[in-house]
Amino acid sequence: MSGKVFEPQPTGDTAEFWKGCKEKRLRFQKCQECGHVRWPAANLCPNCHSFNTTWIESSGRGKIHTFVVYHMAFHPSWKDKTPYITAVVELEEGPKLLSNIVDAEADTLGCDIPVEVVWDEAGEYFVPRFRPVKG
Repeated sequence: MSGKVFEPQPTGDTAEFWKGCKEKRLRFQKCQECGHVRWPAANLCPNCHSFNTTWIESSGRGKIHTFVVYHMAFHPSWKDKTPYITAVVELEEGPKLLSNIVDAEADTLGCDIPVEVVWDEAGEYFVPRFRPVKG
């Protein structure tokens, strides 16, 4: 991408997620009490309020829950990439992740289209993006 590169800014809650992204591994928290897989990461399970959690690796597969096509860049790194597609992807494990759809034309997309993770370099990290599953 041209322009200033967007680099993730991990926090205490998201550090493990971004550590996985450095290795091109999509990871989410899973409650060890009720099994809820969640994003964003937090100290407390939103379902059962347990603090007992672990990190699991996602398959990186899911489906488009909803999407929008932007014709204006809202960050300098997207200046030469308009139009671009931003979507909420519902992963097989359950969490929904806001990301971008790449390698696709907007008129070929719709809700429930299967997608898979691909990785976009952003400084020392890789950022998860998604593309439609071929075939």
